[in-house]
Amino acid sequence: MAGPAPDPTLTARLQALREEYAAGGLSEDDLAPDPLTQFARWFDDALAARELGLVEPNAMVLSTIGPTGEPESRTVLLKGLDERGFVFFTNHRSAKGNQLSADPRCSLHFGWYALERQVRIVGEAEIIDRADTGAYFATRPRASQIGAWASPQSRLVESREALQAAYDETAREYGGLDGTDPIPAPPHWGGYRVLPSSVEFWQGRVGRMHDRLRYHDFDGAWEVERLAP
Repeated sequence: MAGPAPDPTLTARLQALREEYAAGGLSEDDLAPDPLTQFARWFDDALAARELGLVEPNAMVLSTIGPTGEPESRTVLLKGLDERGFVFFTNHRSAKGNQLSADPRCSLHFGWYALERQVRIVGEAEIIDRADTGAYFATRPRASQIGAWASPQSRLVESREALQAAYDETAREYGGLDGTDPIPAPPHWGGYRVLPSSVEFWQGRVGRMHDRLRYHDFDGAWEVERLAP
């Protein structure tokens, strides 16, 4: 059902929004030999840019393939980077967990707009070792640990009150928010590692002539390609 027409001036106001990107460039000579090392370099820059207003530099958009082939996207947080890929955590029974179980192909996107940068990653997700999940879960705030047990992530809930009641009951089961006994990671909750097959580094340039350099996995070795903006 169509809703009310939007403000007729909205399109004009959107078209008037304009930023010129002039922070710098990106050349092939700037790149590390592999994309994960290059990502770590740019991530350090993103961490340093928090004083410029860059919020949650580890936030990334995860896109998965829905049950009928449609793309679905949501923001998650990067919580690990190793020589194999990018690690995040979630409920395995959530929409994204079910989708990755059915089809591990996915993409990640980092938008570091204060730096006029983006990173686009395409790859496949695998579930990480259970011991690594447990080690990370132990570092989470107690309130978040309780939430992981209490929330039936992505499922319909009756109301906010019902959700809060489930949280409060779970908190009581584990000795409350001020309890001291360790809370184990739920068996249905854990980490995923996205193994990249391509990683693109995008740097804004004047006149929309952006630099786009993409690492592509070619028979087990990384090759760099330049893409037109």
